[in-house]
Amino acid sequence: MPGFELFGDLERKEVNDVLDNGVLMRYGFDGMRKGHWKAKALESELQSTFKSKHVQLVSSGTAAVSVALAAAGVGAGDEVIMPTFTFVASFEAIMMLGAIPVLTDIDDTLGLNPDAVEKAITPKTKAIMVVQMCGSMANMDALQAVANKHNVLLVEDACQAIGGTYKGKPLGSIGDLGCFSFDFVKTITCGEGGAVITNNKEYYINADHYSDHGHDHVGNDRGAETHPFLGYNFRISELHAAVGLAQVKRLPEFLEIQKRNFNIIREALAEIPEVTFRTVPDGGVESCAFLNFFLPDLETVNKVSKAFKENGVDAFWNYYNNNWHYIREWHHLKDLKSLYPISTEVRKGLENLKNRDFSKSDHYIARNMSCLIKLSWTEQEVRERATKMSQIIRACI
Repeated sequence: MPGFELFGDLERKEVNDVLDNGVLMRYGFDGMRKGHWKAKALESELQSTFKSKHVQLVSSGTAAVSVALAAAGVGAGDEVIMPTFTFVASFEAIMMLGAIPVLTDIDDTLGLNPDAVEKAITPKTKAIMVVQMCGSMANMDALQAVANKHNVLLVEDACQAIGGTYKGKPLGSIGDLGCFSFDFVKTITCGEGGAVITNNKEYYINADHYSDHGHDHVGNDRGAETHPFLGYNFRISELHAAVGLAQVKRLPEFLEIQKRNFNIIREALAEIPEVTFRTVPDGGVESCAFLNFFLPDLETVNKVSKAFKENGVDAFWNYYNNNWHYIREWHHLKDLKSLYPISTEVRKGLENLKNRDFSKSDHYIARNMSCLIKLSWTEQEVRERATKMSQIIRACI
């Protein structure tokens, strides 16, 4: 990760196909495009990759979450349970629909804690949104059981986990709807792009229409299409889809490299008694896009982080002080700083967020370090990196 590290001839060919016919929009202009439909081709490839009946490409992973929720009827005043550890896009996508994000503790998987989710359920709960952070997964069986018990949606944000699996199923394909991002730093990239996947035909049709101003996409005359309901513009372009089409064909290659590099570093760190690793549920296989491990305490994490920087070990994070990925520094959310008025329902739903106790999440995030696994590293470079990381950690403990 990310796929842009290995751009090559296949990506150039697919993009040049689009430039040669001159049609950059995914819909219409049938006579001009000379049979080239990159978005349709990418959707077909992704159906196979995700073992899913339906795929709808959109403009980003954030758009995918909003479109997925809207397609299933989530909207004003509904509550969506989400984890404290995720990207800010999770609550942005929920709030854009007028729904209320319900921040909920994680466990040692670094995903939603099923017991905390059970306690967070209210009559307003419409969906549980599990975020498969850093290439791995939450306890999906337990979360599915909670969703089934309360008859609410289970939505998977698998934006960081393409290639991971749980009991043989691709991450993203387990819930009612799955969401993916293909932005510039994902394992496969379109530059900007995302996808909604589902086996529910109604949700798919809704996502198809909603992401293109409500167009029903019936027939070959775009101007004659009707609008069964309101929609917005979350379309992907043919240029972005062309890059993704090349990249998805290379996904097995990327995953093999990630796994090799991941295992080399993990094996080196596993020899340090004080290092432990995130829990991967039985039957789960990580995508190996990130290596996440725990140190004894925050003080040690801070010492190791400082030493990594001083010794040229890049591409790692401690999320405790990160203002993109963890509740602790989301002050703009806690303070409800918005360019436009926030609805009374959402404001009321978030009014106690500043004072909520997330110590259970702190217990894991404060001790966690996350190492991005690059595709461009040679095996020798990975082994040298693993040795350096191990030496630094031992010196700091």
